[in-house]
Amino acid sequence: MIGIIGAMVSEIEGLQQEMTDTEITETGMNVFTAGKLCGRDVVISVCGPGKVNAALCTQAMIMLYRPDMILNIGVAGSGDKSVGIFDMVIGTAAVQHDMDTSPIGDPVCYVSRIGLIEIPCDDSLRKNLREAAEAEGIRCHEGIIATGDQFICGAEQKNAIRARCTPLAVEMEGAAVAHACYMHGVKCGILRSVSDNADGKAEVDYPVFAERAAAETHRVVKRMLESML
Repeated sequence: MIGIIGAMVSEIEGLQQEMTDTEITETGMNVFTAGKLCGRDVVISVCGPGKVNAALCTQAMIMLYRPDMILNIGVAGSGDKSVGIFDMVIGTAAVQHDMDTSPIGDPVCYVSRIGLIEIPCDDSLRKNLREAAEAEGIRCHEGIIATGDQFICGAEQKNAIRARCTPLAVEMEGAAVAHACYMHGVKCGILRSVSDNADGKAEVDYPVFAERAAAETHRVVKRMLESML
């Protein structure tokens, strides 16, 4: 089974609408839709924005469904000038850019217990995502995705994050999903379509471009699932 998690309804509803043989399970405030998509067994959920929401949803999905892999999809801000709006970023690793215990001697962005700064994404899943994106004619990049509990919309914020971890995209859930997956030995992939440049115009660009950016991820996910049959 493949798990798919998005922060907002718009990031996953297009996929949910194409599912068949569905069964809905609720646990706490998390709602999971299990069924078939492109011939594969999948379970999909909206986690809500932010790292804690994402981690709790991922944990519940793992406990309930024991998926072989979990894919976190959605939109993001560009973390680098080489990445434009509607480009796709596929995570090689995820970093919690707002994690900082450096006053007690740890490196910035170091996550205690798992002992990592860069939380890895699964190589085979990354390869499948790239092939699917390229087959859809979407310009894609592979690299670090930075996660934090902030909507990034200014040069000062963006530059500070770049100084910490040089990401290609900035968002609010990916590293939390990867963190939970890493702790349970579940393969994880992160796929982000860029909806804004995480700059002074981000709050204007985001609502304009987010719907199309989310639809781009749906195309890639479906292409990947079909290729895995």
